[in-house]
Amino acid sequence: MRHIINLLQKISPELIELIERRYTILRHVSHSQPIGRRLLANSLKIGERVIRSELDFLKNQGLLGGDSSGVSLTGEGEVLVRELYEFVKYFRGLHEIECSLKESLGLGRVIVVPGDTDQDELVKKEMGRAAARYLQEIMKEGHIIAVTGGTTVREVAEAIPVFSSERDILVVPARGGLGEALEIQANTIAAKIAKNLGAQYRLLHVPDNIGEEAMESLSRDPRISEITTTIKSANILLHGIGNAKEISGGRADTLEETRRLVAAGAVGEAFGHYFSRDGSIVKTIHSLGIRLTDLKTIEQVIGVAGGKKKADAILAVVSNRMETVLITDEAAGRAILELLGPLST
Repeated sequence: MRHIINLLQKISPELIELIERRYTILRHVSHSQPIGRRLLANSLKIGERVIRSELDFLKNQGLLGGDSSGVSLTGEGEVLVRELYEFVKYFRGLHEIECSLKESLGLGRVIVVPGDTDQDELVKKEMGRAAARYLQEIMKEGHIIAVTGGTTVREVAEAIPVFSSERDILVVPARGGLGEALEIQANTIAAKIAKNLGAQYRLLHVPDNIGEEAMESLSRDPRISEITTTIKSANILLHGIGNAKEISGGRADTLEETRRLVAAGAVGEAFGHYFSRDGSIVKTIHSLGIRLTDLKTIEQVIGVAGGKKKADAILAVVSNRMETVLITDEAAGRAILELLGPLST
C-alpha cells in the first residue's frame, strides 16, 4: 500500500487530493445521512457547485442514493468508506504514527484516526467508531465492561451496533457522577452500551467529588459496596481523558483551586486523578469506583481522546504506564510525538 501511494504522489498528486475530497464527502454523509446538498456544502466549506458535481459523480458510481430528504450512502458506499479509511490512513502516514506512539509510550496498541477533533466534530465520531470496533473485537461472554462519562465515550456508545440476541456481558459505570449533563454521565453511557450489546447493566448512584467523610460513609453501605466491588472486577475499562483545567471547572472547584491545580503541574485527568506531564499524580479526588491502583488487574484499559489541544492531557495520563490501548486522532498523535521529542521518531 505505501509503495502504491508513493507512486501516486509522484506521478499524480492531484489524484490523491481528489480521492481524499470524495472520501471526506462520503464520510460526512455516513455520519449525517440523509443530508441535503446545501447543508453538506456549508458543513464541509466547499462550494455548492463543486458539491453538486461530486454528488452527481458519486451517485452515478452507485455509492450514493437520495430523495427529497437528502443523500445517503448505498450498501456499496458503506463498504467503500471503510476501505478508503485505510487508504487515507496510509496516505497520511498514520500507521507510522501508531507504531511510534506504541513504542514510545509502551502501549499494547494505538489506533489513530484521520483529522483533528478540535476542527471537525466528525473526527470524534470516527474515534467512537474505532473504539466501538475494537471493543467488539476483544469482549467475551462473561466479561464486565466499565465505562466513564464524557462526550467522546458517548460517541463510542452511539457507534456500537444493536445486537438482537442477549449476551452474557455486564456493563457498569467506572465512577460516580460528576454533575455533568445526563447524556454524558457514566451511568447513562453504561446503560446505552448495554442496551446496544444486548447485555446487562448496573448503575452507581453516587456523586463524585464529595467530602471524604461522606464518601467513607457511603462506601460502607452494603448495596454500594457490592456494586463498587463489581466495578473493580472489570475485565475492560473504557475511559475518556480530560483537560485538568476544564475538568476542575466542571467539578465546581473555585477559581483559586483550579489555579493551584494547574500551578502544581496538572494537565490531564482520568478516573479521579489529576496527572502532570510525566504521569505523576498531582491530586486525587474522593470518589467511588475504579482508581489508578485497580488498573493493574484490568485486562484491557482503553483510553479514548483526541484533538491537538488535548495532547498534553493524553500524554500525562498514558505516561502512568497503566494503559493498554490508546485511540486518538491524527492531530493529537502528531502533537504527542512532538512533545516526546526525537526519541519518539
